[in-house]
Parts: sequence; C-alpha cells; structure tokens
Amino acid sequence: MTDTDRLLPARPVRSLDEHLAAGGGAGLARALELDPDQVIELVDAAGLRGRGGAGFPTARKWRGVLANAVAAEVAPTLVANGAEGEPGTYKDRVLLEQQPYAFLEGVCIAMYATGAATAHIATKAKFTGPVAALTDAFQQVQAAGWPGADRIEVTLGPDAYLFGEETGMLRVIEGALPLPQVTRPFEEGLFATTLAPNPTVVNNVETFSHVARIVAEGPDWFREAGTEASPGTMLFSVVGDVESPGTYELAMGTPLRTLLEDIAGARDVKVVAPGVSSGVITPGMLDTPLDFDAMRKAGTGLGSGGFVVYDSSRSIVDVLAVLLRFLAVESCGQCNPCKLGNIEMYEVLAKIQRGEATRTDLERMLLRSHTVTDQNRCYLPIGSQALVGSTVEAFVDEFVATVEAGEPTPADLPVPLIDHIDEATGRVTFHERYHLKRSDWSYADQDPGEQRLAALRGEGPA
Repeated sequence: MTDTDRLLPARPVRSLDEHLAAGGGAGLARALELDPDQVIELVDAAGLRGRGGAGFPTARKWRGVLANAVAAEVAPTLVANGAEGEPGTYKDRVLLEQQPYAFLEGVCIAMYATGAATAHIATKAKFTGPVAALTDAFQQVQAAGWPGADRIEVTLGPDAYLFGEETGMLRVIEGALPLPQVTRPFEEGLFATTLAPNPTVVNNVETFSHVARIVAEGPDWFREAGTEASPGTMLFSVVGDVESPGTYELAMGTPLRTLLEDIAGARDVKVVAPGVSSGVITPGMLDTPLDFDAMRKAGTGLGSGGFVVYDSSRSIVDVLAVLLRFLAVESCGQCNPCKLGNIEMYEVLAKIQRGEATRTDLERMLLRSHTVTDQNRCYLPIGSQALVGSTVEAFVDEFVATVEAGEPTPADLPVPLIDHIDEATGRVTFHERYHLKRSDWSYADQDPGEQRLAALRGEGPA
C-alpha cells in the first residue's frame, strides 16, 4: 500500500479477520483509550474535511452538533450518508463493497467521540452488491461486540437524488419521502420534536472511512498527503469520453489534469462536469489543484469527486440539456421557482436540440437561471444556476450558432448516473431506465401511485 492508497485495498476485504490482520481495529482500540474530546482533537488536528460535497471540517461539525445537543439536554444522533446519486460519482459504493470494516470502525469511533445515542447508515436499496457486503460486515462487527455497533441501524432507501441531500435523507430514515427541509440537521435532526431537536451529525461514507486510520496513525501521518488546507487523500471518479474510466485515490492537491489526462486518458477535452452542483470546467482550468478551496476559487467545485468528461465531438447544448433534465426531474417541487424554473430551462434546451429555438428563447433561459434559487430549501437550484450560467458563459458562441443554424443536435448523450463500473474491463453502466423518469418521480412504464408506494418501502426507484 502506497501513501496514496489509504482507502482502496489491493483486493476487497471480505472478513473481519482480514481487516484485523491488516491493522484494522487499532483506531477503535486507541479511541477507547482516550476521552471523547481527545478523539475529536485528533480528527481536528488531521484537518479532515467532509468528502461528500462542501468540504466542511469534520471535527468542527462534530463539535457543533455536540454543543447543540448538550444545550438541548439530549444525546446527538449520527447518520452515515451512502446514497450517492450525483452524476459521475461512484466511490462510496466502492468503499462499502471493498472495505466496509474501515467504514464501520469509523462510525463506531464517531459515535464514541460525539456520544451519539444511535447511528443510522442510509444507502440505496438498488446498490445490491455494496448492501450485501455492508450487511455481512455489519453482522460480523456486531458479533464481535464492537462498542456502539448494537446501536447502529441500516436504512435502505429509494433511488432519488434528494435521498442524498442530508435533510431529505433524515426524512427517508423517518419513513417519509426525501423532501428537503429548511432547518439543518445540526439544529433539528432525526425524529426531532419541539422538546427534543435531536441534533444530528451527517457525514458520507468516505469521510467516516478515513477516521479509523487517523486515530490509529495520528494527524501527522494523515497530513503526509495532500495540502495544508485540504490534507489527506480522496477518491475521484471519472467517466465519459475517457480511455480508462474508474475510481481513483489521489492526494488532495493533485492537478486535475493528472487525473483526467494522465490517469483516465482524456483526450481533446471540451468540457468537464463535476457533477451537477457546480460550474463546468473548461480546458483552461485543468491545471487547478484537486482541493476544495482551489476549485472554488477557479469558479467551480470539487463536490463529491465525480467528473464527467465530454470531448470536442459533443454538442454543448446536448451536454447542458442532459444534465439540466436530471435536475428538472429530481427537483422535489416544494419550491416552485426551482421545479418550474428547471423544467422551463430544460424545455428551452430541448427546443434548441430540435432546431426550433430563437435567441429570445436563449435569453429566457438565462433569465430563469437568475430566479431558480428563489425560496430554495436545498442546494439543487443553486447547482442548477451555476451549471447553466457557467456553461452558457463559456460557450455562448456555440449556443448562439446552434440556435441560428436551426438544425437538430445529435441529442445522443445518456444521463451519466453510474450504476456500475467494471474494474476488470473498465465498462461503465449508466442508469438504463432514467430516460423514462418523469418530473413527478414516477417512470413512464409504471403507475405513479404504485411507484411512490414502492419508493417509500425502499423497493425501487423514486
């Protein structure tokens, strides 16, 4: 194992004995020798930042939730987010399938450090391979008597983008649909009431997977990789017009060009989408370091580390249309400017794709992008605004030329929502039925009412 192979094992770890033989368990044992505050201090000194999107300092989140819980005279709750649904992202599933024990060890350490009464692991029912590996590992650590393991529950939820939004996830664990809320989990968490706000820590699978070795090896070891502000390693997924799609572990601060061109084999890059929650990346930005602050300064975002590459053969209208349709469909409809605005912007793009649009239509889309965030409850419309604004700004000449040509575009791009990446062959399987998904979250070949009931039961896509 090299210094940048900290999370991904050389081969999948299939038993607790294998995990322990490789040094696993040392982090949990060390944590139990320390006071909870000392454990959080180790995570703080390591500089671990959340790997699920915003890059918020992990220790600061834990301390904030703990302070709110103490003030409310309740024990905090902990939630592990394994419902990754950002287009282009495929890493938490890899960790759950290949090394679930390190993840579970991190969860147990976090429960001890925060004094969490319970913990919940939430992932999608459709992730059958990762769920099977997690279930097997969970049973083994419970049988081994790991402290806290008896207070962990696993929730299998629907195939909905907003299941991965932290407040939407809490609603699913509570048995409802993934409808985001205004208040954040650190204020009002899982099963909150007016008397018991239940402040809740929410981190993703990769974040928890780092914790055990940080506690076992120490903050200085963790900081041997990465940058001062973004220490450690991170998993990055690359799909699209590349020779070697896959999930790779790199030191934070590695140039984006190294990941896309040298490792994934991207050639003739036209535009890169870092999921659908940030501005697009153009060729002049490829030397940007892979860290949260540098990517934000460049006008985009690191997000959850997923990148979709499109080469110069692609129509930029088709690229934006396929990504924006995803957001239009996945918007929950609680905020009309978001749902209706994203639908209207997508309809303009579909009109351009058919060769029927005018410049006025293009201007109407840009105007809508300015209001789509009004009254927003979650980050989805903010991502939409950044996606539309950055794409049109970078490729305005192509948009105008396509409109004026009045000819149909190829319209041949799939939604880059990854179902599976075969490590042996590099074959990427995208969501095969997504083109049938409608804006009410039902599918064109299924009754909407039955679809919603199945989603609530965790039996199928939402």
